[in-house]
Formats: sequence, C-alpha cells, structure tokens
Amino acid sequence: MSQHHVLQLRDYQQQAVDATIHYFRHAQGSAVIVLPTGAGKSIVIAELARIARGRVLILTHVKELVAQNADKAALLTDDISIYSAGLKQKLSSGKTVVAGIQSAARNPQAFDKPFSLVIIDECHRVSDEAQSQYQQLLQQLRQRNPQLHLLGLTATPYRLGSGWIYKRHYHGSAGNIDTALFDDCIFELPLRLLVKQGYLTPPRLLDGLSAQYDFSQLHPDTNGNYRETEVDSILHHCGRATSAIVKQLIQLAVNRRGVIIFAATVRHAHEIISLLPQADAALITAETAAAERDELIRRFKQQQLKFLVNVSVLTTGFDAPHVDLLAIMRPTASVALFQQMVGRGLRLSEGKQDCLIIDYAANGFDLFSPQIALPRPAPDTEPVQVICPECGFANIFWGKTNEDGEILEHFGRRCQGLIAAKPHPQQCQYRFRARLCPDCGAANDIAAKQCCECHSQLVDPDKRLREVLAQKHHYLFRVQQMQLLNRETQLVVEYSDIDGNHFSEQFRLATAAQRKALFARFIYPHDRRPGMPLPPMANAAAVIALADRFRPPSLLLLQKTGKHWALVEKYFDYQGRYQTEPHNG
Repeated sequence: MSQHHVLQLRDYQQQAVDATIHYFRHAQGSAVIVLPTGAGKSIVIAELARIARGRVLILTHVKELVAQNADKAALLTDDISIYSAGLKQKLSSGKTVVAGIQSAARNPQAFDKPFSLVIIDECHRVSDEAQSQYQQLLQQLRQRNPQLHLLGLTATPYRLGSGWIYKRHYHGSAGNIDTALFDDCIFELPLRLLVKQGYLTPPRLLDGLSAQYDFSQLHPDTNGNYRETEVDSILHHCGRATSAIVKQLIQLAVNRRGVIIFAATVRHAHEIISLLPQADAALITAETAAAERDELIRRFKQQQLKFLVNVSVLTTGFDAPHVDLLAIMRPTASVALFQQMVGRGLRLSEGKQDCLIIDYAANGFDLFSPQIALPRPAPDTEPVQVICPECGFANIFWGKTNEDGEILEHFGRRCQGLIAAKPHPQQCQYRFRARLCPDCGAANDIAAKQCCECHSQLVDPDKRLREVLAQKHHYLFRVQQMQLLNRETQLVVEYSDIDGNHFSEQFRLATAAQRKALFARFIYPHDRRPGMPLPPMANAAAVIALADRFRPPSLLLLQKTGKHWALVEKYFDYQGRYQTEPHNG
C-alpha cells in the first residue's frame, strides 16, 4: 500500500469495524451494520476491505454508489477493480472488487475466483426471493467458498411487508427470526447522536406550511407505494394546493442554497416544474436519458440550478451536500423511503446551518423516533414502550397516547425480546395479540398463513367467510357499538349493529375457571393494551369500570342453533370485502 493512503476513521466508524472483526472471529453467520445516511458507510467499507485477509467483493445497486465505494477504497488500497457496465469498467481480478449487482449477476463467471468477504451496501434492497440477482450470485460465491462471510450496511434495516432484515439485534431484541437474510445486527448508530456530535446537519422537519395534500384515503402496496392513477386523481383536484406550495418554496428558496423536490408522479412533477423559474430548475425522472441526467446533476451540484425536481430517482446514491431544503410532495407508507429522502439534505457543507424538510404529503414520520419495521397503522399513532409480562423486555410498538403520555392502545403483536439459548438466543414466545389455530389452538401471528405448531393452513378471513356464508344458518353481524352491562351478577357484553339488532355474550365470574374463561374469550382478544397490567376483576362491576380499555370487534360470525344464535368467531380490525356487503346465510 502506498504511503499517502491514509484515512482517519471517526470513532463510531472504528467501532463498526471493530464490531465486524469481533463478530466474524466468533461466528459464521451474516451481519448487518446500521449507519444513518451521511455517516460515511463507504469509509467503513473501505477500511474493512483494507484489513481483510482474503478477497473482498463490494456490491451495490446503482453506479453512483459503485463509484463512491471505489473512490473510498482506492484511498486505502491500490489493488482494486471495478465491475460496472454503467461506469464502463469490467475488471474483477483485484483483491478488492467493487461491482454493480446487475453487471455481476449477468456475468457470474467473472467472479469464479473465491472471495472471503462480501459487503452489500444498501443491503435492505436484497430480496429474500431465491431467484433474485443478489441471491443467485451469493449462492454461486458460497459454492466457491462455503466459509464466505456476508456483511450488509444500510441506514434502514427493514423491508415493508417482511419487516427487519436481520434475525437478532445486539441490544437483545428479536428481528425477523424466521425469514431474515442476515443473522445479526452487530452495530447501530442513532441519527440523533450523529446530529448532536456535529457529523450531520440538524434537520427541521415541518408539515406543509401553506398547503398540504390529503392522501389519507389511499392504501399502499407491500412496498409502501401507491397507485399512480389514484395519486394523480387526488392531485388533479389539488391544483391550487400545488400552486400555493410551489409559490412558498420559491419564497423559502431565496435564503436557501439547494432545493430538492420529491414529486408523487411524473404528471405531478411536470406540473411542479412548470411553476418554477425555468432557468433555475430541472426535472429528472426514470425516463431521463443518462447523459442528460448526469449533466443536470452536475449543474445542480455546482449550484448553477437551485431547484431539482425528481420522481423516485434521487433517494440513494445521490450526494449534494449543499442541499438545505427538501420538499416531500409524495405519499409513502415506507419509513425507509422517507428516511432515504430526508438523508439527501443532512450532509455537512460549509456555511450550512440546518436543513429545512417540509412534508407536504402529511406522511407523519418522526425522524428521531425508535425505528419500527411494521407499517404505521394510523396517522395518530406514535412509538410507545410496552414491557413484556413474561420476559420483561421493553418493546417499542406503534400506539396511541393521551395528553399525559399514558398509553391508550398499542398494536404490538409478539414480544421482541431474546431469551438465552444455544446455539443462538431465541425470541420470547409471548404474543400480545394472536390468531389461534382452529385445529390445535396454538397462538400464531395475526397475519400468519400457517400454524407455527401443527403447520395446518390458516384460512384467509375472506375465504373463510365466503365458505361459511355459503352454508345455511349463518349470519354476519357488523358491530356498530359494544356495551358492558351488569345483570344479576353476570357481565353482559351487548353488541348492536347499524339497524339496531342486538347480540350478547354472558360471563359469570364467581369461580377461577369462570374468570379464566372471561380472560380467554373477552379480555385477551378485546384488550386495547394487551400485556399491560390489569387490576383484579372479581366481578362484573370491576370489568365495566375498565370499559374504555376494551375494543369492539368489526364482525361477529353467528350460527343458528335451534331458536338461538351462537357465536362462532370474532373479527377485529377487519378490512375485507364483507365489511359492507350484505352476506347472510
């Protein structure tokens, strides 16, 4: 290595390197490092490539990150190759090879010489599908070296729909134990700490100041995105809002150096660009030619342009440190995508005091809140801490609170705590909410499709209702209201629908067995704060005193038995086709 190749790591970067060395010396698993955008992941990657004993392959998904990682690695080693069609280089003989996954997957024979370590930048993009480009290449690399180490780096360690990309976190919490590609998260640095230490620009996150789009009626897909036609339909009726927003951005930009605008659709982007000063603004979409895109980005980075409008392009691999105003004018249910957009404005630049981030789409994410992999269930929810009654682990779930911060409701499913076991710690079995298997009674995740114990198929609610309602003597009761009543020492739970029909359950509480039945049939499934302490409930009055704690079901499936209706099943938070359709047997 040449003498001039010197690079001083920041303390947390060295800690990430040390954590990696320690992990691979003691484990054969795969690992994840979590560093916020702008923390210098490429420097950590370069240092790991320098100290690795064997060959290192660095993979990522866009040519900009290939170039960035190669530049940093070149500061520490001369024996480096770049394999990227986008960069017009296809060499793979060096000790360190930096490659684009598309180019590498198309030419796997170029990577026949064994590697000891594979590092994946932006590793949250790795699909768990066996036929994906990453998975196929990794399979080949492991054939060349079964002892291959795998390390991922990301700012957002989760995939919407499947959750955490790792199985275990070094803080003692479980991730996605069953299907995650990576075994362990071995190092994580909070965004707030980097800002506090002066390594990132302080963000100022505000909701729309002059106007705001209302995307609340949209339903995202599993990736947190929305149908373009539905978004365009809403925006079509918001012309005045767009004009007001752009007018405000022009005013704010007078005291700003660089403005990035994230548009919702291509049509929306063209509307925005038509309202901006033509000599000072540019538009980039997926259809923009590569040469034109590179030229527009060059001009923006040199501050020849102040406004850069884009549609799903400038979220990763784009680095313009002078950017100090971000306008998020698109909806997303993905906190990962939201953080990637915000990260475009947090890099340090001389004279830059802060980065103003305006969320005109009312996405409602808190940059500094604990990260939660599951989608936010409602706009008025926030991260809350819930202690597991079995293992004592402090879980962070989405929840609702009152003005005093008291938890009114939470949406946690399973405890995220880890229990000591060999060869690896195991996730705590306690489930705050569960779907019971009709065959064996085992508690499963509420979205499970197969029982975790007997492996029988758990039928989709709509399919189950379709089959049952096709039979005679069944009735679907749509709950409008639920009341708790005290009648002759019995607890009566009375349900009513929009037509004024009633159905009720009765519970006695005189014996321990009766109170146990009450817990199983009513308290546990109806509890808004499952797992949190409950006072003793020895009689109906004690239960009624806690009426606000219990949520009503959406539907009751009833069956005629003689002259009476019997309860077959309850459905909570139901969003399927039978919510409004009249389907009675």
